[in-house]
Amino acid sequence: MKKGEYSLGQQNNRSEFCQGFKDGIPIGLGYFAVSFSLGILAKKAGLNPLQSFLASLLCNASAGEYAAFSLIMVQASYLEVAIITLIANARYLLMSCALSQKFKQGTSLVHRMIVGYDVTDEIFAISVSRSDFLNPNYTYGSIAIAAPCWATGTALGCLAGNILPLRLVSALSVALYGMFLAIIIPPARKSKVVAGIIVICFLCSYLASVLPVISDISSGTRTIILTVGISAIAALLFPREHQEVCDEP
Repeated sequence: MKKGEYSLGQQNNRSEFCQGFKDGIPIGLGYFAVSFSLGILAKKAGLNPLQSFLASLLCNASAGEYAAFSLIMVQASYLEVAIITLIANARYLLMSCALSQKFKQGTSLVHRMIVGYDVTDEIFAISVSRSDFLNPNYTYGSIAIAAPCWATGTALGCLAGNILPLRLVSALSVALYGMFLAIIIPPARKSKVVAGIIVICFLCSYLASVLPVISDISSGTRTIILTVGISAIAALLFPREHQEVCDEP
């Protein structure tokens, strides 16, 4: 590569990074607000602010972390936490596969792995919507603002749980239910099937906690069984058409 071409490439990479950073600012602000509530749950699970920060930095996923912290709170095993986190975040595997098609042929494995580290719903959406091929530096820019905001918000939420009065912490904990509702309501409004499955999940979860034998199983294992079982049955009974999947951002 000639010197002029190299300089032009570097300039383009900087431009893509800055654009990704700019587009990631509203995402980061939203992450900060949501993750603060998640930090309250992390504190209840026994994590300190540093541990909460690292947990969110390494696992930037609201549903996955919510499930993991909930299991830690009931003293589930490491294996149970790992399995449920994998299940909760499994959709990101599909997003990563879709995003890999946006790279130019010859994009290094290192770039692909770094981008794959933080494929969230929002970062995936802005990355996959880029015209032509995706420059990894664009996604790096969005990650550079979104990931620290998510991790910092979680740490501050955990810190607030340590220093604020117990009554105020309990009040703030209500926001966790708001975060949970924000995860399940949008897809439920779009699909009656999803709404029905959510109702079935709540019902099965309650029954599993009171029925003989199964109620004796740890809550972590029950969660894994219900998650895998209900999702598998739903996938068999209500398969999604290929076109329907591809039309979503």
